[in-house]
Amino acid sequence: MTTNEQQKTRKPGTPGTFSRWVQRTMNARTSTKIRRGKAQMMGMDLLVLTTTGRRSGEPRDTPLAWFPDGDDGWLVVASGGGGHHPDWHANLTSHPDQVSIEFPGGTPTQVTPQALTGAERERAWQQITAAQPRYAKYQKKSERLYPVIRLTPR
Repeated sequence: MTTNEQQKTRKPGTPGTFSRWVQRTMNARTSTKIRRGKAQMMGMDLLVLTTTGRRSGEPRDTPLAWFPDGDDGWLVVASGGGGHHPDWHANLTSHPDQVSIEFPGGTPTQVTPQALTGAERERAWQQITAAQPRYAKYQKKSERLYPVIRLTPR
């Protein structure tokens, strides 16, 4: 099957093999930069989220923007480009006891993830969109509600 034939049979919005390779390569490069001390990208604070692959069982690093939540919590948004929940979200929900985060130049911290709902999610969402209005724009373009995850140290 040619690449053109594959694109015709693939559901629109579904990443292809090349797209996954590019994403993994960019994630690895960005994670390395974060670990070396680069704290921001596009005006957002970054961390490295490490999850365990739901099928592979392998560690997966994902660079993410984060938002403070009190003295001992961090908020992340599972936007996944708008069309679907990102892979890290599925990994996190499959293995919630195997999640850690790493801040620029820091050491990994084991965390407990909690998907926020109702009024708690709304409060967190307001905080996130006040800090980064682009998330509100992204959400308006999507048919699904972006999960907001609170990470707290274990």
